[in-house]
Amino acid sequence: MLTRIDHIGIACFDLDATVEFYRATYGFQVSHTEVNEEQGVREAMLKISGTSDGGASYLQLLEPTREDSAVGKWLAKNGEGVHHIAFGTADVDADAADIRGKGVRVLYDEPRTGSMGSRITFLHPKDCHGVLTELVTAAAAHAPGGAADGAREIQDPQDH
Repeated sequence: MLTRIDHIGIACFDLDATVEFYRATYGFQVSHTEVNEEQGVREAMLKISGTSDGGASYLQLLEPTREDSAVGKWLAKNGEGVHHIAFGTADVDADAADIRGKGVRVLYDEPRTGSMGSRITFLHPKDCHGVLTELVTAAAAHAPGGAADGAREIQDPQDH
């Protein structure tokens, strides 16, 4: 089922300053950035380590580009900090179906395209002891020849 911690999503007010903190303090480097206008976020993925299943472990830093985005609303309510945890899986579709069968609300009917061409879905935090949880299949694990285009979508669990 779940093979690794794919990333920990951290909401921040200033992406550049937060990236600089993690670079200066821990030596982490940005391996990917993107803006998702639809979801209203700007993100930076800081690679921590590679894994044997073709994925890696990251810190995902998220800055809202508008107040009404899921991350913007979360920051207004909670301030900066851990927004979600994501677990890697070789098959997000099968694992989401299995978890749904155990009574946990899966926020998307079908997994969506996430950062770096990954396939993602989220689990409702009220069913996961208060933790917004993401399931991720890395692009290399599902797309022969490399990553597909796409942007990670951060779901607002209060919409469900």
